[in-house]
Amino acid sequence: MKKFLIFSFLLIISCQTINHPDLRNGDLLFVGNSSGNLSKAIDEVTQTDKQTNFSHIALLEKSGKEFWVLHAAPENGSERIPLREFIRNQKKDGSQIEVYRIKPKFQPDFDNAIETAKTMLGKPYNFSYVLSDTAYYCSDFVYHSFAKDSIFEMNPMTFKNPGETEFNPGWIEFYENLGMEIPEGQPGCNPNGMAASEKLIKIGDL
Repeated sequence: MKKFLIFSFLLIISCQTINHPDLRNGDLLFVGNSSGNLSKAIDEVTQTDKQTNFSHIALLEKSGKEFWVLHAAPENGSERIPLREFIRNQKKDGSQIEVYRIKPKFQPDFDNAIETAKTMLGKPYNFSYVLSDTAYYCSDFVYHSFAKDSIFEMNPMTFKNPGETEFNPGWIEFYENLGMEIPEGQPGCNPNGMAASEKLIKIGDL
């Protein structure tokens, strides 16, 4: 009975709209697929059984009464911006923001994760998606923030839509423009894969 009540409670809170006071240090913000070609290409090749549609992930910092977002984005690389600015930037594309939280049994040192994230600020965005310590992409940034506590895993990347054998056309054009081969099979991570982790639970929509 106790387990049923806990499960029911989690289902209820997963459907609610989160107000800022309900957010916690270390929460993860997942951004839905936008209309951009890169966003669409990321979402298409990283689908999981949970059928989420995320193309971006960011880390939330609660400092006193203020909320900050630490993330790596194509526009400005790795940065720390006010939550209100992050929300405004995402909502102008009509993207939904969903809040996930690491489950208590896997709870890491959030202060350490935030401090680790801050050491990566100012680095450029990693458009190649090949792991580097001089540039980061969004999920790579979050992965490294929690690396000490092994919250997330790297897996072989694919640039093919699920169930298909040919590369996604968007990625073919993307890497041709970069003048490099598609890094199929190299280690990496992505927002959809992270959202599917058993270590996370959805808290609500922002």
